[in-house]
Amino acid sequence: MLAILGWLLAIVIAACLLVAAWPQALGLEQAPVVAQVVSMRIGVVGIALVLAIVFLCFVGWRRVRPFVLGVVSLLLVFALVSGGVHASRGLDDDQAIDGDGGDLVVLTWNTLGDEPGAEEVARIIDETGADVVMLPETTLPLGVGVAELLRERGNPFWVHTTEYSPSYGALNTTLLISAALGEYTTDSSVGGTRTLPTVVARPDDGDGPVLVSTHPVAPVPQQMRNWRADLEFVAGLCDGSSSVVMAGDFNSTLDHWASLGADGGDLGTCRDAASAVGAGAVGSWPTWAPSWLGAQIDHVVATPDWEPVAARVLTGVDGAGTDHRPVLVQLRRTG
Repeated sequence: MLAILGWLLAIVIAACLLVAAWPQALGLEQAPVVAQVVSMRIGVVGIALVLAIVFLCFVGWRRVRPFVLGVVSLLLVFALVSGGVHASRGLDDDQAIDGDGGDLVVLTWNTLGDEPGAEEVARIIDETGADVVMLPETTLPLGVGVAELLRERGNPFWVHTTEYSPSYGALNTTLLISAALGEYTTDSSVGGTRTLPTVVARPDDGDGPVLVSTHPVAPVPQQMRNWRADLEFVAGLCDGSSSVVMAGDFNSTLDHWASLGADGGDLGTCRDAASAVGAGAVGSWPTWAPSWLGAQIDHVVATPDWEPVAARVLTGVDGAGTDHRPVLVQLRRTG
């Protein structure tokens, strides 16, 4: 009887580890609990290794030794598989971005309600040579303040903000566009993400890409339906009908997008730039965790007419007051 119970428990453990390692196989990547677990792959791998050590403490007990060794084997296989999936997305956090080479440089940073301040945001834009800046949880006054600082330095930017509540920073999303890219107009006709705002801007001359600064809501229990709807909305913006460059805090990893790709894209037809150049596993959130442990939930994605050249998560501003790291990407127009 004990042996039967042991086998049943081992099967349950194996099933749970399979779901945690590759929930896409069962279409569970957006399911409650699973969505949260798969977000932090390396953290879960660490827990699995600790559990393996704990189970090994009982290996001297002959009656349960086969069960213990079986569970330890399952935990080690899970750690190898899940760790391998994570590493395959790229851990290169030292790629050079050339802001003077004619390519499009895109910066995204969730400022947690303007926490870094205009001077710090403007400094990073100046230093990186960013042409387009997506700023979730950033108000219009901060965006205007950044633009004014940059204008004084001979680098003017247009400011576009969508707000659900001007007084609450999290309910604002701002998009800064270099004046060198021409004039853009906010397009509110396409709709938006449900809980936190998204800015969609189209070029007035029709020549440049549609620029999107987005912020799907986090997959907390009470927001799971809105989170899924938000991801479907942003995937729908990459429907192949327009050139699109989109960035922001997606509150999701590549795992969560498994059912949302189209025609070889990761999110609709858009591809995740960081993973395409070997930097897709560098954590952008939270700042208190080292970049090898955190989750990359801040992304820059683009339609296939934009080739990712380089990507970097900026780890040098972890003390700026926000829990997100900036993500910087260099894109090259191919079509």
